[in-house]
Amino acid sequence: MRYGQALRDEIAAEGTTPLIGVHDMHSASIAAAHYNGFFVSGFGFAASYYGLPDIGFIAWPDMAAFVERLRGAFPGHHLLVDIDDGYVDPEVACHVVRRLERSGASGVILEDQKRPRRCGHADGKLLLPLEEYLEKLNLVLAARGDLLVVARTDATEEDEILRRAAALAETDADVVLVDGVRSVDRIRRIRQVTGAKPLLFNQIAGGKSPRLSLTELTALGIDVAIYSTPCLFAAHRAMETAMAELKYADGRLPAAGDSGGEIGVKEATELLARNIGRSHPVPEPVLA
Repeated sequence: MRYGQALRDEIAAEGTTPLIGVHDMHSASIAAAHYNGFFVSGFGFAASYYGLPDIGFIAWPDMAAFVERLRGAFPGHHLLVDIDDGYVDPEVACHVVRRLERSGASGVILEDQKRPRRCGHADGKLLLPLEEYLEKLNLVLAARGDLLVVARTDATEEDEILRRAAALAETDADVVLVDGVRSVDRIRRIRQVTGAKPLLFNQIAGGKSPRLSLTELTALGIDVAIYSTPCLFAAHRAMETAMAELKYADGRLPAAGDSGGEIGVKEATELLARNIGRSHPVPEPVLA
């Protein structure tokens, strides 16, 4: 299957295509029932795999292995993967892109930050010179086959945002992303300078960008929206609550299943069994 072309076709269709951030196989299993596209965010992966902030700790073999597991369990879902700055070196970036494409990724996002890098909605970001980033981007574009490539700038100053967005729109990248956009007016100006090139908008709870619905994003000319951390942050809140309630109940677990309304072993097993069944039929799990 040509996963890159399938994602291009989805983005080209009417409306804004949502891609939901997943940080592990369990979150992907839940999100898969609601959306047909995933975003593998650096923020979520750094948090779930390493327990560290998104400041450049990710090793590309770990990310590639995660994508391989995702593709095996979700053969029909779009997988857009954050590869940060391409793991510094352009040759490494090209190698990673080829590896991810063989693993079944639909697309990648390559940013123009330099080390030490930061989450796109954090302060203190440093940028590569535009010419240096474009050289890396063009090498990645030459290395990919069908893979969709999103060119991302982390510029924060108005003039530099527009200069870089316009330059990225002139490349062979499939989509342009300006991360951390702070206002609707700025989105409109970016849309003007990028012309007909598809535009991506990144939403993250507590980030620098306005909270906008898919209907509002479509009206602004946004073609695809990534939601970096809804599963991660929801899990964070739910686990905090569960631990507090367990402590309050002196260690007595809540009732699970149909009577209690909480997730129990039956519900969790049924959810995870679907990941096998997408590739081939399996019998229903038998629980003692």
